[in-house]
Amino acid sequence: MQPPSRFEQLALPHQEAAFNLAYWLLRSRADAEDAVQEAFLRAFRAFDSFRGEEFRPWLFAIVRNVSYRMLNSRQRAANVISLDAALPGHDHEGGSYLNIAADEPSAEDVMMGEVDRDLVRLALAELPAAFREVVVLREIEGLGYREIAEITGTVVGTVMSRLSRGRMLLRQTLARKIGKDRSHAV
Repeated sequence: MQPPSRFEQLALPHQEAAFNLAYWLLRSRADAEDAVQEAFLRAFRAFDSFRGEEFRPWLFAIVRNVSYRMLNSRQRAANVISLDAALPGHDHEGGSYLNIAADEPSAEDVMMGEVDRDLVRLALAELPAAFREVVVLREIEGLGYREIAEITGTVVGTVMSRLSRGRMLLRQTLARKIGKDRSHAV
């Protein structure tokens, strides 16, 4: 058996995080899998041009670009809504594939029930793409502002602004959803 290549050593640890990013941008498990596969192929082909800076932001920028290309071509092709988009954060077998950046759940995560996590997933899925991507990269993937700026091709100030606005929109959406849940309670 051959030892893993340098590309494999750098890329494989980020495969799950790359999938999470693609999923939150595309809102479809199948499309996210396709995007990650395409992104890894592009990254492998362009690996000779990798200058040795931070690998994760470089790879995530490729995942982001592939995901947005897929979104654009999907929107041009037809106005089709994926069944996966109906229940973000769940696979077709009822399992969850949202992974939080922290190794261990926080006290808040432990206290949150499954219903609350589902509300957060649904609210996050409703955010406009520009805000959703920075919230996902920061809060779920645990990336720093500079890394997010590299991935999104923006400056740190824009990342901070989008993150602030995204968090505010997320809070508003959650408040609206929680209010609806309480008004429907028996």
